[in-house]
Amino acid sequence: MKEFDIKELIESRSRENYQLHDKYMNRTLATVLQTIGFDKCYKSAKGAYLYDFDGNEYLDFLTGYGVFGMGRNHPTIAKAVKDAIDMDLSNMVQLDCALLSGLLAERLVKLLNNRCNAVFFCNSGTEANEGAIKFARAHTKRERILSMSSGYHGLTYGSLSLTKSPHFQDGYGSMLPGVGNVPHYDIEALEAELKKGDVAGFIFEPVQGKGVNYPSDDYFPKAQELCRKYGTLFIADEVQTGLGRTGKWFGFQHWNLDPDIVTVAKALSGGYVPTAAFITTREIHQSSFSTLDRCVVHSTTFGRNNLAMVCGLATISVLENENMVENCAKMGALMLEKLNALKEKHSYIKEVRGKGLMIAIEFQEPKGLGQKLAWKSLKLANDALFTQMVVTSMLDNHRILTQVASHGLDAMKILPAFVITEKDVDKFVNALDDVLSNASNPTGPLWKFGTRLLKASMNNKKGQ
Repeated sequence: MKEFDIKELIESRSRENYQLHDKYMNRTLATVLQTIGFDKCYKSAKGAYLYDFDGNEYLDFLTGYGVFGMGRNHPTIAKAVKDAIDMDLSNMVQLDCALLSGLLAERLVKLLNNRCNAVFFCNSGTEANEGAIKFARAHTKRERILSMSSGYHGLTYGSLSLTKSPHFQDGYGSMLPGVGNVPHYDIEALEAELKKGDVAGFIFEPVQGKGVNYPSDDYFPKAQELCRKYGTLFIADEVQTGLGRTGKWFGFQHWNLDPDIVTVAKALSGGYVPTAAFITTREIHQSSFSTLDRCVVHSTTFGRNNLAMVCGLATISVLENENMVENCAKMGALMLEKLNALKEKHSYIKEVRGKGLMIAIEFQEPKGLGQKLAWKSLKLANDALFTQMVVTSMLDNHRILTQVASHGLDAMKILPAFVITEKDVDKFVNALDDVLSNASNPTGPLWKFGTRLLKASMNNKKGQ
């Protein structure tokens, strides 16, 4: 029998991506990507760039939904993974206390530098949030968990119950009992729920992933104070914001907060092995692991695996040694400055907002009569079709990968790698300037593509 050769397999089957997914995986996703022109086949990646089989380079301002903060295929992280494999380490013995998970826990606790000093490792952001729900209930002996109405916390059942979005919830039956939402950034509505005395935890994103929203500076401190007053745990979902994305190590540090539980994932993986965790106080931690026979009452098979822990350790080292968090803050400020200058030129831009390299450009109905009519026709089909048109044009005409910020919201979201330079910032801003300038011509190629998207959207509605 022929020995397995991964290089030969990839080379012999390259460019079959979409046929394979259409036949064996998510056929609907494959269709959508082909419809919007995202059916690229990428061969390799390095830093802030992706490369296709023709050698074209693409500036990656999506970074796997924020996973590749330190850039793709960072050599230090790659070497650490290879070294760990070469060492033939014992792994996932389970009935042991492994060294590498202890070392990564130590690093995370030191980074947080607050009361949280006990760590649980898992595999994804939604799993970390599920753990936060369980530990909050176990510690407070209360059942209710609150989140904000516009938040996003993952797609497993507990996390999905926190994510008040018909788009994600419809079709899956009743959500988790005891989980509710309050209007985002409404402090009076939050207190009205907390004062009932039955809320175990209030979970929040420092900067919301869907739409890149955040409150006025007084909201989070007041929310924390109310949680303390009514005995509710204050839970920071740092799955996307954590480890530098907002220009600080953790998003909650923008408001000098002191959460009871912090969840992290995405960037902690180094882009190689799924890695996630939630960090809490020893007291809250021990509320679940309360007796000897409950020492594994909350557990996960792969959570403490060696390669994941190596990725976490190497990632933190890279972020520190290469001053990536500082560069994230610097490049983010530059990006906001230049995008706001672009706003003065293009009436399509309603608002530019963000922290660090987590930025949204929200669009609005433009001033020109022809553009207004074209805008309204797209809106009749789908609220975000204009933004999808811009996102696709950025990829097709400028080879820059971005995303629509949220369902039903006309906003583009960017999550660049922390390694980007001023040259990359200029490349993005100039590309967006060009795309929006073309949008000023309602008979130009951008709107022709928009018409194609409109027809595809209408055909999809007819087929439902």
